[in-house]
Amino acid sequence: MTNYRRRYVPGGTYFFTVRLQDPRSDLLIRRIDVLRDATKLCKKRWPFDIVGAVILPGKLHMIWTLPNGDAGFSKRWRLIKSTFSRHVPAPDYIAPNHQRRGEKGIWQRRFWEHVIRDDEDFALHMHLILAAPVHAGLVKRPTEWPHSSLQHRKMDLDPSPPKTTALAPSGQDRKAAVSAN
Repeated sequence: MTNYRRRYVPGGTYFFTVRLQDPRSDLLIRRIDVLRDATKLCKKRWPFDIVGAVILPGKLHMIWTLPNGDAGFSKRWRLIKSTFSRHVPAPDYIAPNHQRRGEKGIWQRRFWEHVIRDDEDFALHMHLILAAPVHAGLVKRPTEWPHSSLQHRKMDLDPSPPKTTALAPSGQDRKAAVSAN
């Protein structure tokens, strides 16, 4: 059996990728209401902040910040995935290994997580979230995708034009101006 190593940082900020078993499925966006309810239930039981998120047809990316002293992201994902699975129909085909374990076969068993190390790392992973629908070929611009945290935030993707200001007088010039008066 594979030995997965996870880095647990209490109060940390993490980037996650969680996938459906069938990558061609559109279940996540078709039943996004169930996913939202499962996430709200989890947040009520074990609080955390969702800093950024994008829901694609067959996978999702999220950035979470956990409360101080808490590193339990695995239990949160277990609750979200199991709650979602209980409230959607099973797929037509369930792999035998999932059937043996009594699973519905909706989600891949594992998820991918990455601890955000600094501001630059955060910016990179937030960019991955914003660009994911474009990379998946679903839209031409990130603002066109409705299942993204971008839709809930006032974010400007284009840099603002530089602000111009008149040159401020130096300290010596101000003294000269005062003594001249």
